Amino acid sequence: MGVLFDECARRGVATTVRLDRPFDIAPDGGASWSVPELAELVRTAAGWLAAAGAGRGDLVAIAKDNHWDYDLLACAAVRIGAVPAQLSAELPTTALEQLLKRLDARVLVTTSGLVRRCAEQGLDLVSAARTALLLDGSAPGAVALDEVRNSAAPAPKLRPDDDPLVVHHTSGTTGVPKLVVHSTRTIIGQLARFECTRLPKIGVRPDDVVANASSYAHGRTFCWTAVALSTAPRDLVVLSGHDPDRADPVLRAHPPTIVEALPAAYVRFRQLTGRLDNPFRRVRLYISTYDAVHPPTIRAFLNASAHRSPLWMQGWGQTETGPLTFRFHTRRSLTGVRGSTARNLGWPVPGRTRLRVVDPDTFEPVPRGRPGLVFVRTAARCQDYRGESERWDAKRVGPWWNTGDLGVHHRDGHLTLLDREVDRSPRLSCLRTEDLLEDRMPSALECVVLARPGERPLPVVVTPDGALPSGAWRRAVRGLPPMREPVVLTWEQVPRTGTGKVRRSQLLERLTGSAETSGSGRWT
Repeated sequence: MGVLFDECARRGVATTVRLDRPFDIAPDGGASWSVPELAELVRTAAGWLAAAGAGRGDLVAIAKDNHWDYDLLACAAVRIGAVPAQLSAELPTTALEQLLKRLDARVLVTTSGLVRRCAEQGLDLVSAARTALLLDGSAPGAVALDEVRNSAAPAPKLRPDDDPLVVHHTSGTTGVPKLVVHSTRTIIGQLARFECTRLPKIGVRPDDVVANASSYAHGRTFCWTAVALSTAPRDLVVLSGHDPDRADPVLRAHPPTIVEALPAAYVRFRQLTGRLDNPFRRVRLYISTYDAVHPPTIRAFLNASAHRSPLWMQGWGQTETGPLTFRFHTRRSLTGVRGSTARNLGWPVPGRTRLRVVDPDTFEPVPRGRPGLVFVRTAARCQDYRGESERWDAKRVGPWWNTGDLGVHHRDGHLTLLDREVDRSPRLSCLRTEDLLEDRMPSALECVVLARPGERPLPVVVTPDGALPSGAWRRAVRGLPPMREPVVLTWEQVPRTGTGKVRRSQLLERLTGSAETSGSGRWT
């Protein structure tokens, strides 16, 4: 990964990268980049990190505004033999502080804006690493970018494939995220190399325009960077935010043929599908990771495409393992199917992942068709949790990995996800109920069902204006298990992770005064 851009430039990869705004590490560089220009930018950034004191085996923490230059900085760190640790700036300050303590980084790359925000909440970000390198402005005790801007990059320092390559954190929906350590063998050799295979219908073609709207601090985009550059599409369109009005002109100027986005981004961009000049008219493949997208949103995007047979590929996995299962949706599979659910996660990746479902108390396998705790087996499993090795050991059972999810492994091999174990309800599947509610309430952006022990589940309905049409709730819950009256909120009122996932425990505590759940939370 340290020489990825150099190698692609040397091969003559002619991909053009289109940005919705300039990189934070090159604010004057414009919104259009060639691969050779990106290779030069990575080399330049490697010189900055080396001048700031980072070297072979050192940890380099990165925390800044969301943009693809997270991965450019990570590649720059790898180039000098260091280990990048990518931390979302959307993390709560208390969580960011704990993660930085676990890392004990040699260099922290950050911004003056994040330094000020953390200072207002009691965290001295500058002292959280031995050297803090500011990409903009200045702060007492920090190194300003101008001080190292003209430093020459050292020669690349390659490290063994089984050494730590990169550190990413989990989403953190239930508390402080875990720091996941991957090696070149796991995240590149096992995940990226397999994804580069040019499979029919879903493989990247030379004339494709590939768009991505993600959280670039997370492991998925580090892997995606290797794949996107190596498969060499005509254009890469990078969206750093999820504001539909800001994304619209970029997408219309460069209509994508492949789109990958966070579930939260798909929800926000859904309104663009109804516009006269909708930017998704050329899409042949949508890719969804991190979490399942609800059926009404999938239908809207598939119907927005003028392609004869567009596909929606839904992948399920974890930061610790990469993709574990996949399935496809088509117009035909969803058209007119009310009450459908996206919790059918499909089948294990052939030849690469295995599943089994066990009793949560005994860990003994349960028969196909019965619910239990989902275990997986994959060669792409991470190496460790930084600073929490005992927590990693607790989730490893020989070659099997405890996902912490409850599900059903059916006779034909497909997996249905019920709930996270920590969020489960003895009365219903929260996730399936959310799918059904969204299907029955077109005005809802999102539905969240929260479970408390000994109480009826509490539904939260997210709408554009924080209001529900009269009678909508009564019609939506007809035939469903009893629930409390809904709390109606706007999108901005819901606490979220950097990937747009709902922080369920925080929302539960905010609404009820307690974060206690029915699950044990032993494997979160």
